[in-house]
Amino acid sequence: MIASADTPAERLLSDYREYLLRERGLTAGSVAHWERVARLFLAERSEPLEDALQRLTTAEVTGFVVERCAPGRCSGSTAKILTGGLRSLLRYLHVAGFTTIPLAQAVPRAAGWRLSSLPRALEAEQVARLLESCDRATVTGRRDLAILSLLARLGLRCCEVAGLCLDDIDWRAGEVTIRGKGATTERLPLPHDVGEATADYLRDGRPASVGFREVFVTAKAPRRPLSPTGVTHVVGCACKRAGMEPVGAHRLRHTLASDLLRAGTPLAQIAPILRHASVATTAVYAKVDRDALRALARPWPLAGGAA
Repeated sequence: MIASADTPAERLLSDYREYLLRERGLTAGSVAHWERVARLFLAERSEPLEDALQRLTTAEVTGFVVERCAPGRCSGSTAKILTGGLRSLLRYLHVAGFTTIPLAQAVPRAAGWRLSSLPRALEAEQVARLLESCDRATVTGRRDLAILSLLARLGLRCCEVAGLCLDDIDWRAGEVTIRGKGATTERLPLPHDVGEATADYLRDGRPASVGFREVFVTAKAPRRPLSPTGVTHVVGCACKRAGMEPVGAHRLRHTLASDLLRAGTPLAQIAPILRHASVATTAVYAKVDRDALRALARPWPLAGGAA
């Protein structure tokens, strides 16, 4: 079943979206993830939709997950988003009376082990190449340099860069307000080089005539705020210009955390820089310091008792 502009599926999705925003208090980014999962699931239900939901079985729920999360089809993180989103939808469907039995518990748990892989940090020379690849003689180059500087020096997420508004920068205090996950707001120091790159773009790059407050704007008309996906694209283009393998924007965040850790900065001080609510979240970066781990590792005993 494919939802059109005014169908039972679209009306249900609209109500679900309001529920997530108003009742659950989720951010727009989280709502978009959950709604995407809901749309996929509802698209596979037969018509009429209300009858299909009343007849919904655990087998249909698990079958959807097994098919979508088949080996090689999606990553572990994507599987977790899908299963989490499906549980949320099924809870709503039951509370709203669309399903007669609670089916959220029928959703299989996606396999995944926290801290199972090392975050991959870039070398300082690689970060420098990314920044140097931006042509400051062009509008796009000035914009991209400001974006890459925010990612590399402040460890911002793509959504945080895209959501940055003109009023968030306090030039006198040398601070920037970041609106992060879970509707959190943090004020961070604005390093001189980052402020200089941003001011250069605002002064001689960002069109003054646009009718919105977001700092970063698409390079071509129609002008609109740059999306998180657009920020990711900026990083990808910089990698190509620098002759590097493509990396995600989050790698720059990993790199900042890893550099701070290697410099001896305690996790308790790194956590607020990355805007982590818990030091336990920041602890993932403790695995990056291979030298420290190597020093803690005991030699493997050899045959005959020799160490």
